[in-house]
Amino acid sequence: MTHFEPEVERNIVKQHIQNGRTYESLANEYGCSRYVIGRLVGNYLKEARRHELESKQIADMETMNRLQKENEELKKENDFLKKAAAFFAKESK
Repeated sequence: MTHFEPEVERNIVKQHIQNGRTYESLANEYGCSRYVIGRLVGNYLKEARRHELESKQIADMETMNRLQKENEELKKENDFLKKAAAFFAKESK
């Protein structure tokens, strides 16, 4: 099984994705099979999707936390306004 250093793997994937190099041309250059190049690219894409999903989940959690705090603050303000309205309604009678 062919093993490349992580930097070489990133370079291979970059050449395929950014420069449009074919699996075959990269396999010939690096002395391995097209399957190995395909596996490297596939693993990179799977990892990228996983990181994207994790980033989205973190952003969603941050948004949820912010909205919960905002909701609590709005409830407090609403309760205060209800009490103030009741107070002034009582005063005007």
